[in-house]
Amino acid sequence: MSEERKKILEMLAEGKITIDEAEKLLSALSSSETAPRDESTKKTTAKYLHVLVEPDPRNQEGEKVNVRVPLNLIRAGLKWAALIPKHAQSSVNQALHEKGIELDLGAITAKDIEELLTELNDLTVDIEGKDKLRVYCE
Repeated sequence: MSEERKKILEMLAEGKITIDEAEKLLSALSSSETAPRDESTKKTTAKYLHVLVEPDPRNQEGEKVNVRVPLNLIRAGLKWAALIPKHAQSSVNQALHEKGIELDLGAITAKDIEELLTELNDLTVDIEGKDKLRVYCE
């Protein structure tokens, strides 16, 4: 039993609050316990990451590309990244750093991925007026 519940029941036993007041407090307490406390840790309900490349309508040679990746595959891949030996992780991290990508493979958490997927809700990039790249979760 939580400390808050004990306190409410003690106040009821001591006559400081009525039964109705205790019931309201317990109800409010139980609804706050079931509500997510931190939105960033809540998993996205999306199942796929879509990467869509659409050629400019004036470009007759362009091809449409539509890639759909299951988000569970991405999550599983990040769990596998934890199995990379430390010396190999440092080599990969160094190579990424040299390319201007600040990423530590050993520091990626499930929370980081969920935040990324939440932020990737709808990203569109125009590529020099030729193609349009759209990344979104569904």
